[in-house]
Amino acid sequence: MSAPARAFLDMMAAERGAGANTLGAYGRDIEDYEGFLVGQGVDPLAAGTEHIRAYLAELSVRGLAGASVARRLSALRQFHRFLYVEGHRGDDPAAVLEGPRRTRPLPKVLSVEEVSTLIATAHARTAEAVPSFGEAARRARVACFIELLYATGLRVSELAALPASAASAKGEAIIVRGKGGKERLVPLGEAAKAAMRAYRAAREREAAARAAAKAGKAAMTSRGGTGEARWLFPSAAASGHITRQQVALDLKDLALAAGLDPARLSPHVLRHAFASHLLAHGADLRIVQTLLGHSDISTTQIYTHVLDERLKSLVRDLHPLGEGGED
Repeated sequence: MSAPARAFLDMMAAERGAGANTLGAYGRDIEDYEGFLVGQGVDPLAAGTEHIRAYLAELSVRGLAGASVARRLSALRQFHRFLYVEGHRGDDPAAVLEGPRRTRPLPKVLSVEEVSTLIATAHARTAEAVPSFGEAARRARVACFIELLYATGLRVSELAALPASAASAKGEAIIVRGKGGKERLVPLGEAAKAAMRAYRAAREREAAARAAAKAGKAAMTSRGGTGEARWLFPSAAASGHITRQQVALDLKDLALAAGLDPARLSPHVLRHAFASHLLAHGADLRIVQTLLGHSDISTTQIYTHVLDERLKSLVRDLHPLGEGGED
């Protein structure tokens, strides 16, 4: 990767608060672009509009979807704009390019009844007799996952990195650190708080059983060190807390137990359900934007299909000439 490309990523991190995942994606996109140019014998700082068009055509030949090509072009536009503004070159060859037209797919959403089934199944499984305290703690953790995700709309990365103090929060909300290190206040319902308390109690029983079986101190030391005290969902992962992949696997296991297609359930689907169900029951789009931690309202507008249906219902039911307004 060229020095200007690294400077661009530094700017994205410092000035725009881009998170690690965003920076990683931009870095891979630009590195691939520069590699293509070098393969064509073109200096990346001297690339013209025709070279960018050739690169986009190459992406299509590779089989990338229109949405992926559009994302790559967005990264290149920002990169070339940066090169121009910072004086690395005297023009912006990407400014005149238009991306492929794309329709944003509607988010996958579970019905209220399906979410209720998942929650009921998760709690029923915590009440079943299980062969070990470890399995009991795992089931309590899954119940905690589903309650928290549906009650708050947290991103899976935010859920996984919740501090241990979240379980003992006295108020009606917790502070969550989201994308770019931005913090926001997320309300908690009583069901979510109860699920955290039950999960913590299950983990304490598991720890006590392990301590009794393995002479206490050695067992407690083997259970993850500082992660035990710092994170709500500790694990042996390098981060010290549970991975996003494990959360997703636990939810798919829950879907099977509830008789639902596992392919339809993921942490992000529950985030979509949280937002869609709020809007369907009268929440304001700006409020949902704040709860989800979206910096731009345009991101939240993916849910406007819910608002459209609600508005149609209001007109149909309340307008004097609508179906529901006739006497």
